[in-house]
Amino acid sequence: MTETITVAEGFCFLEAPRWRDGRLWFSDFYTYRVRSMREDGSDLREEAYVPEQPSGLGWLPDGRLLIVSMRDRKVLRRELDGTLSVHADLGEHAAGHLNDMVVDRHGRAYVGNFGFDLMAGDPLKPTSLHCVDPDGQVTKVADDLWFPNGSVITPGDVLLIVETFGNRITAFDMTGDGDLVNRRTWAEFGPLPADRGVAQALAQLRVAGDGACLDSEGGLWVADAIGDRLVRVIEGGTITDEIKPGSPVYACALGGAEGATLFACAAPDFHEEARTAAREGSMLAMRVAVPASEESASGNWR
Repeated sequence: MTETITVAEGFCFLEAPRWRDGRLWFSDFYTYRVRSMREDGSDLREEAYVPEQPSGLGWLPDGRLLIVSMRDRKVLRRELDGTLSVHADLGEHAAGHLNDMVVDRHGRAYVGNFGFDLMAGDPLKPTSLHCVDPDGQVTKVADDLWFPNGSVITPGDVLLIVETFGNRITAFDMTGDGDLVNRRTWAEFGPLPADRGVAQALAQLRVAGDGACLDSEGGLWVADAIGDRLVRVIEGGTITDEIKPGSPVYACALGGAEGATLFACAAPDFHEEARTAAREGSMLAMRVAVPASEESASGNWR
């Protein structure tokens, strides 16, 4: 059994963990803060305050941090002096709260959105993925995605998108100008749910994939939001490893001094009212056999 360590606790609901410059970076939804800390949870810092709720994180080539601002559907840019500015406004593009994001080596950000009002219990709808160029221009690059969530870019310039309500992971080849081509199913866990109610659809999922991270052998660790587990998936859909840390988990990142620590964002559930009212979120850590890839463009290991 893999040993699970709690490295930090007392948060609301953590998402979008990223390892960079010897620190673990992450968003805490309902305290509206982006934070970072050392591998052991020490030296906790506030990196940004995002009143409309932070989520996905990534970095431009010059080291400036990009932050998804969920509720107002913007991507913010933290300048080198720590001030925040609007990098892109997706208000006229996204069909719901913005969600996770991955930034490629050219500074293009691929941003997902819910597609419907999750917390209000609206019926599921497919949605689009948008690319934000380094100058802030927004382009739709894919559609018909069922809650695009965790996203990584492989060293071979393949974009992997975890579709939470799609029961699958979808792959695209990335062109030199940022377009996505050759769409295909990279892993399928089961059929698309027949019901459009959130509760009914969740019950039909085999893996409710949320956040994800890539290792050096091409395996994708995925947080299963309803299975209280982390699974390692390879192309074709085979699950090679499973870790049950004893808590629901919603996102993960590989990092640490050797790249072989799997960090996981844990909380009792994902319901906004309950998570806002409590400080039960935590960051867990586990050792895994295959480390992160230094060449990976996922944003989780640099």
